[in-house]
Amino acid sequence: MSDKKPVESRLQSQVILVTGASSGIGKESVITLLARGHIVYGGARRLEAMEDIKALGARVLFMDMTREETLTEAVSTVLAEQGRIDALVNNAGYGSTGAIEDVPLSEASRQFSVNVFGLARLTQLVLPSMRLSGFGTIVNLSSVGGRIATPMSGWYNATKYSVEALSDALRHECRGFGIRVAIIEPGGIATGWTAQAEASVASVSGHTAYAPMAARLLRVFADYGPRLSRPSVIASLIVRAIEARRPRRRYVGGFGARGALLAVRLLPSFVLDWVIGWQFGR
Repeated sequence: MSDKKPVESRLQSQVILVTGASSGIGKESVITLLARGHIVYGGARRLEAMEDIKALGARVLFMDMTREETLTEAVSTVLAEQGRIDALVNNAGYGSTGAIEDVPLSEASRQFSVNVFGLARLTQLVLPSMRLSGFGTIVNLSSVGGRIATPMSGWYNATKYSVEALSDALRHECRGFGIRVAIIEPGGIATGWTAQAEASVASVSGHTAYAPMAARLLRVFADYGPRLSRPSVIASLIVRAIEARRPRRRYVGGFGARGALLAVRLLPSFVLDWVIGWQFGR
């Protein structure tokens, strides 16, 4: 664990832990990393949904981001079997939608537990071994929604804004230990996220004072559906961040991502507010 090889040799075949590996971006990332010769552990709650990546050579672990004991056990297993963890991909997360007034605080708290506190605790668990070896990469999955907030997604946006802030602080804190931190900011990706968001906005705000805005969001989802990018687009960015000698601070990809972030950077706040208001109605 204390073996400090040159960075170039450490990048070639790494021990990588990927969360949320049972579907979507996480599963695609595991498949891509395996194909590139890395030793990959995939973690998720649904072990049966990871049988396919297990058949490809991945080691699968039961991980529930809201249960610390499962995170501790997963990290201990990897370290016991491999002696090190070179990269952590914090991909696990979800987004339920609805007006801020309508979403129960218990649900808001659960989103933070999964998207922020689970991510943070797992990061805490892998950092000591990375510091000891003098090498490591933390890849945190944020979202375009971590840079721009939109109606009906306020609680999800809040979790992803938090991921952005934690990642930036972590990058500064860990630079002197040889640990790199990269943020991935996906746009629209064809995963189960959209179906879950559609169901939650309909049930939470579909019959409240915010029903017209909820209906508009459902129309936006329907319009964007055919144009969503494949998970492989983001998986390729994750691979780039892990294998780069000097990874970028942020990687952006997926439907609508670059255009949205360009608008955030260039448009005055009042113009951006008008655009969002026009898109989602009032």
